[in-house]
Amino acid sequence: MINRRTLAGLLGGAALALSILPAGAQEVTLKLHQFLPAQANVPKLILDVWADNVEAASEGRIKVERYPSMQLGGSPPQLMDQAIDGVADVIWTVVGYTPGRFPRTEVFELPFMVTNARAGSAAYWQMYEKHMQEDFADVHILGTWIHGPGMIHANKEITTPADMQGMKIRGATRQVNSLIETLGATPVGMPVPAIPEALSKGVIDGTTIPWEVTPALKITELVRNHTEFVGNHLYNVTFVLAMNKARYEGLPDDLKTVIDDNSGLEFSVFAGGTQSDADVPSRQISVDAGNNIVTISEEDAAVWRAAAQPVYDAWVSEMSDKGIDGQALIDEARALMDAYEG
Repeated sequence: MINRRTLAGLLGGAALALSILPAGAQEVTLKLHQFLPAQANVPKLILDVWADNVEAASEGRIKVERYPSMQLGGSPPQLMDQAIDGVADVIWTVVGYTPGRFPRTEVFELPFMVTNARAGSAAYWQMYEKHMQEDFADVHILGTWIHGPGMIHANKEITTPADMQGMKIRGATRQVNSLIETLGATPVGMPVPAIPEALSKGVIDGTTIPWEVTPALKITELVRNHTEFVGNHLYNVTFVLAMNKARYEGLPDDLKTVIDDNSGLEFSVFAGGTQSDADVPSRQISVDAGNNIVTISEEDAAVWRAAAQPVYDAWVSEMSDKGIDGQALIDEARALMDAYEG
């Protein structure tokens, strides 16, 4: 891979002008765009921390303007293209909002694949570096991570796959929707911000999201039943923090270093772990509200695993059709996660 620092010599007159500004003078403003309210856990605990660290490490030469709730326009599925086109300088998004576009990331979205968000996020970054850079060639990736245990929030109690029959369940990505359909429900794809209205109007009977985002969406008030799993996660969703490629490459060398130092493996593990840790206080809100929380033991999850197996088989077959060895990706992801936890 080309050393990004060698690009500094290609900078034009604009970069030269920036380099002679007084120390501490603001040189660069980055617009960070994402789909959740500013007070939600990911913006508050991860994205703001990243932005604050970049600003501090640059000694004020980089300013990160934060635009929550799609304030720069468009819809969540358009965020990746906004980063590519320069509508935003940095975006945070669910990779699966653009179905099939980044197929290798789906290995971490397969049912019962992940047991630990930190291990999964570490493996995701390592596999991004090894296998996925071509997929994301149009942007500069800053971080890759997954959330904590995926679960189901619904208007009725769900304890077995049979309880899913006939329900309309919101899913975030192609693989989550495949799981929902395989379990007997009807998947309804929509971005996170659309969930509250869909639940309140009966468009959907339930939704798949982790605990941590439930307070921002008032899920505890909208449904009274929550199904969680001990051990392996029912599903996961993959995220990226991505930067406009030309914007990154046009930075002075020392400011690239600031970005680099706040990106990569360590940041990805921090992001996934922090998001997962936020599940605990969010879950407590539903406990305090007296909601019905169904906890599926590892033993009782066996029937769910068996029901979900066709999702694996279909994915491996689809990847083969694309010239991708899906089983090898599964095996490598598992090995990397085991090594992290070992």
